[in-house]
Amino acid sequence: MIESFEELEAIRKACHSMVTKSSSLSAGTAVIPIPGLDIGSDVAILMRLIPKINEKFGLTPEQIDSLDTESKLFVMTVISNTGSKMAGKYITRKLIVVLLNKMAGKVAAKGVAKFVPFVGSVVAGSISFTAMKYMGNSHIDDCYKIALAALEKRRLETAAVVVPTSEQTLSIAANGPTKAE
Repeated sequence: MIESFEELEAIRKACHSMVTKSSSLSAGTAVIPIPGLDIGSDVAILMRLIPKINEKFGLTPEQIDSLDTESKLFVMTVISNTGSKMAGKYITRKLIVVLLNKMAGKVAAKGVAKFVPFVGSVVAGSISFTAMKYMGNSHIDDCYKIALAALEKRRLETAAVVVPTSEQTLSIAANGPTKAE
């Protein structure tokens, strides 16, 4: 469970770094003019990347299941409200393919572009890098919002618990509780 805003920011920064590295790998594969290689590579990259991001933010299905009932319900509600398709879920090949299909225009342009000598490979790599970076960063943004909401909820709950000072405790012990007027 993320305990501070600073920790949450550090996680976000680390995840952005992972996305940039994965995007570079995707771009490197896209420049190779073999049909379908880039899509297969993107699916494999996302199948590793998305669960790592979920884990860093405490949003794997196992991590959510380990929460108390109230916290679990809150996190699942926030996930639903953000519209995240990948937070708190088991990441399957089918889910990744569905999400890639939503980016079909970029994927098709990348596939066609790579067959134009030299410049096409550069264009395909650029499209691949941008698409991977967009998908990864969008997921980070969703996870960040969810984790921030959970962190703020815990902070509010902690702030709402008021511990009486020793003077108040002595007064209550000596006089009994009094009704506020």
